[in-house]
Amino acid sequence: MKLMNRIRWVGRAWSLASLAVLSLVLAACGSTPKDETAGMSVEKLYAEAKEEAASGGYERAAKLYERLEGRAAGTLLSQQAQLERAYINYRTGEKATALTIVERFIKLHPTSPAFDYALYLQGVINFNDNLGIFGNLANQDLSERDQQASRDSYQSFKQLAEQFPRSKYTPDALVRMRYIANSLAAYEVHVARYYFRRGAYLAAVNRAQQTLQDFQQAPAAEEALAIMVQSYGRLGLTQLHDDADRVLRKNFPNSVFLAAAPAAN
Repeated sequence: MKLMNRIRWVGRAWSLASLAVLSLVLAACGSTPKDETAGMSVEKLYAEAKEEAASGGYERAAKLYERLEGRAAGTLLSQQAQLERAYINYRTGEKATALTIVERFIKLHPTSPAFDYALYLQGVINFNDNLGIFGNLANQDLSERDQQASRDSYQSFKQLAEQFPRSKYTPDALVRMRYIANSLAAYEVHVARYYFRRGAYLAAVNRAQQTLQDFQQAPAAEEALAIMVQSYGRLGLTQLHDDADRVLRKNFPNSVFLAAAPAAN
């Protein structure tokens, strides 16, 4: 008899526990937040996202744009929402996410009316306005510094300028291209100078040559030539030294580097 009572008690306990669990599950389901945009038209949703972004509510704006992408799929409004979301991610420091969104847009919408802006935004995301400041290089091998993002930025702007010469974004892209070219050239010469000072003359020549090959019009081209002259002189390569020296004197007759260029050994 006692055994039967114990069994009945255990059964009631399990029943009560099951009811408690079921109540929690139902409560959780009931607490699921409703979609506040469920009744909005896509136009209203876009306006709401724009307003949120303008007031600095980037997180909510990004979510609204993402929701709009799905609802307006296949339309220009969906494409606009995608680019707006990319820009918001860029503004909030999520550059990797922003690039992923833009690259996907460029791949899927090559004929979009906003394709020029997509290229421009891709260039801006990769653009580093501190390119001209090398920062603290004391503990870093200059040859290991990665300039790929800057080069990617340059290529995006270049494609924009070539494919959409009349785009309203092209003038700014051209300015940024010149800045990137000059900064990358200065960086290459910085590395060439680094090698020269350590007696790695062949490496210095190679880096200086790369500067002249890629950035002939950059101000750093003058020092690149001077480094080639000095390096060939230290290596005892008379003909190459004289050729580089001739080019330096012809293009930069008043160069401050002429006095420092040693004769070939």
